[in-house]
Amino acid sequence: MRPGTDVTENGLRHLLNEWDPIGVADAVQDEYDCMLVPLLHRLRGGGADQAEIGEFLRHELEDHFGLTPLPSEPEAMAARVMSWWTAAGITDGAGCV
Repeated sequence: MRPGTDVTENGLRHLLNEWDPIGVADAVQDEYDCMLVPLLHRLRGGGADQAEIGEFLRHELEDHFGLTPLPSEPEAMAARVMSWWTAAGITDGAGCV
């Protein structure tokens, strides 16, 4: 899979909607699209690690969505994002989420 493609964005959107920290993904499929470009930018740059992704997600939950997440929530999602990204790079588009 090539980062930045519609398939990549759709895969990441799917992950964010599964996570669904505010509980609206069943009704609003694009609720978390505000995180797509920043996350893909971090992932494409190659310098973002799981801790940075987790910190970004925590910041979004607190500052953008007004939530107080449990300490493990953003970190667990960051692990899922990193795992998905690694697998996506290996599959070259064949096994999209």
